[in-house]
Amino acid sequence: MRRRLLALALGCAVCLTGAAAWAQSPLVAELEVVATRYHENPARLDALREGLEQAARTDPDVDTLIALARVCFIWGDIRATTVEQKLEAYDRGRRAARLAVERAPRSAAAHFWLATNTARWGQTKGVLRSLFLLPTVQEEIGTVLDLDAGFTAVYALAGHVYYEVPRIFGGDLDRAEQMFRQGLTQDKDAGEARALLTSIGGEL
Repeated sequence: MRRRLLALALGCAVCLTGAAAWAQSPLVAELEVVATRYHENPARLDALREGLEQAARTDPDVDTLIALARVCFIWGDIRATTVEQKLEAYDRGRRAARLAVERAPRSAAAHFWLATNTARWGQTKGVLRSLFLLPTVQEEIGTVLDLDAGFTAVYALAGHVYYEVPRIFGGDLDRAEQMFRQGLTQDKDAGEARALLTSIGGEL
């Protein structure tokens, strides 16, 4: 159940976080389309990831780094076939997002993708074996909320963290439900938020 919730929480991030404020380079613009339609041609993620990697090496602007962090997350979920590949993808996304944060400390998207890739890496590695990453995830979630309380996708991520983490380390079912509800309040059409809330026994 907990692993399914994380898949829902982080999966909804793919659909709920776009790049409306980003400079629309061809690769970033294409990712906006592919991110929600990758099922039509999953292999296109390979080319996009490779292209964004190359772009990040030659001209690592913030928009490109955020897009790379995003595509690494999607690629790890959709294209990776082994645990090792998944961990490598999420770690690469984490590193790209961290560099974006360094260059644009007030970018909510950069902080969000740092938190998301870090959380996914930890979930893949095993929650109890990855508790050392929890302060980073919590700090980045808090930063996103401080920078942009309207960043809807962060509520699903925050809600899952409260649900997934053992209570002794800060887990809180009531706070999880509160976060899911807030996300649903901001986007009443968010089917993922409804599924997450239902999964923990909350009433719509």
